[in-house]
Amino acid sequence: MGAIIAIDLGLKRIGLALSYGNTLVTPLPAIERKNRNQAANDVKKVLNEYEATTVVVGIPMGSTTEDEMRRRVAHFMNLVEFNGEIAYQDESHSSKEAEELMKGDIRYKRDGRIDSLSAKIILERYLKII
Repeated sequence: MGAIIAIDLGLKRIGLALSYGNTLVTPLPAIERKNRNQAANDVKKVLNEYEATTVVVGIPMGSTTEDEMRRRVAHFMNLVEFNGEIAYQDESHSSKEAEELMKGDIRYKRDGRIDSLSAKIILERYLKII
């Protein structure tokens, strides 16, 4: 089994986390998003670097924005040109959980740590159900 990369797709930053199909999930440095093409290229580099076979993307399942988010994610992943499996995982409250984990650490510094912790939570949820 190849690498599984989780993506927490945001408008300013893209959080990333990595697993090789086990319960150990490692947050990766987040990508600062300047524009869609730059962000897609940066994500593509990470997926190639870790030889990802599966991408798990967090979306707000069951919300009124779920269909719109699936459409946006599909468009973004087309830009990335990823040919592996794309799975969707409910991201509900993952950012709040990540912020709770960061309490006491320079919590409000927007360096992407919360985004990548959110991706880690999304990937851990996915690994529990596969």
